[in-house]
Amino acid sequence: MKTNRRDFIKTAAIGATGLGLAASLPSYLYANTGNQLFFKLSLSQFSFASQFWTKQLDPLDFAAKSKELGITGLDYCSMFFADKAKDTAFLNELKKRAADNGSYNLRIMIDGEGVLGDLNETMRLKAVENHYKWIDAAATLGCPMIRVNAEGDGAPADVANAAVDSLGRLVAYGSKQNIDVIVENHVGISCNAGWLAGVMKEVNSPHCGTLADFGNFCINRTKPETKDIAGYMKTKCLEEYDRYKGITELMPFAKGVHAKSHLFNAAGDDIETDYYRMFKIIKNSGFKGWVSVEYEGGLFKMYTKDSKYLDDYAGVTATKNLVEKAGAMA
Repeated sequence: MKTNRRDFIKTAAIGATGLGLAASLPSYLYANTGNQLFFKLSLSQFSFASQFWTKQLDPLDFAAKSKELGITGLDYCSMFFADKAKDTAFLNELKKRAADNGSYNLRIMIDGEGVLGDLNETMRLKAVENHYKWIDAAATLGCPMIRVNAEGDGAPADVANAAVDSLGRLVAYGSKQNIDVIVENHVGISCNAGWLAGVMKEVNSPHCGTLADFGNFCINRTKPETKDIAGYMKTKCLEEYDRYKGITELMPFAKGVHAKSHLFNAAGDDIETDYYRMFKIIKNSGFKGWVSVEYEGGLFKMYTKDSKYLDDYAGVTATKNLVEKAGAMA
């Protein structure tokens, strides 16, 4: 069922579960400092993962959904069109939809194409090769970058050396089409920001950087009961790298930021991350690029059936409002 934005705002203002009035209303209706935001706003496609995976939303409709939310930057996820990397007709239609909605194609986030820090060289080079088609796809879409994962099992220094070599190969390939390669603190050892910052120093290229994510700092997690996303949702983090230290370490290399969120308090603030502290760190780093809203609560709501999580649309709106408020106060 499609929701009219005006109707949504009216409904959310009356009684969004667990969300205060300030977070439910659009940003122009609450007071702020009046400062211009120092960054541009984009939307991670993963914010609507529950709808893309259940086919309620078509990947081609991402630009229209983002426009509905008043966000112009598009942060695509390869997992939602994994078989379309070489489908020129699909990619051209995706590009047309973005243009029709006045949107900017920012990047494609790549998952499921192999381990770039694999200590098995044959497997690692295959993973590198698997990413080439996504660099080509990004060029077709007009995206200036792709996001990859740098992970691997083994001694941290050995994994780092392998990742540096892989990233160097991807940068060399991407440079032919003016596509940068960035790494998110996302999975495995990359959640250790100090390690990832060290990898960036070794790569030492203006065409390789980080995608600094507010929430991906778990460096020791319980094993999932099953290998699917439902199993992962039930895991618990046993040890977390300090997220504020981590963002501080990643920002010198950042070509993007993910403002991740799951739950909000009655005042509309994120209960896991101090957004006001985060945006001061980001601003002090001199960053002026794109900050992507990435709300994951809708996915948790789908798999856990827990009513404390907002649905995708409400959660993205709450996150956007918080990002704008915290950004203006930084």
